[in-house]
Amino acid sequence: MPKVEVNQVKKLKSKVEDRSSLKGTLASVFLLGFFLIVTWVGVYFLFLDRL
Repeated sequence: MPKVEVNQVKKLKSKVEDRSSLKGTLASVFLLGFFLIVTWVGVYFLFLDRL
């Protein structure tokens, strides 16, 4: 019986760790998206300026 309880505790710890690591991933995706949008807008305005 103690082995089953130890396995359940390990599963709970791994679930908590997975959730906390996704916060950094979400922030990185937002920063990358912001960079891409700013780059495209900059290129668009450069195109309009050269018309």
